[in-house]
Amino acid sequence: MNFNKDTLIGDILEQAPEKADILLEVGMHCLSCPASQQETLEEACEVHGIDVEEVLEKLNA
Repeated sequence: MNFNKDTLIGDILEQAPEKADILLEVGMHCLSCPASQQETLEEACEVHGIDVEEVLEKLNA
């Protein structure tokens, strides 16, 4: 799967659960929160003050 800014956090975790480690490493510690499941990667990065492009690079590596 190729991830982009509009990919939902829930979709990342469902389709590639091994990527959770990357999200946790960059500071997204609320992955089990129900609200986070419907956030886009861009929205989640914005809330946490994380560079979405950096996260996308890691997720798509």
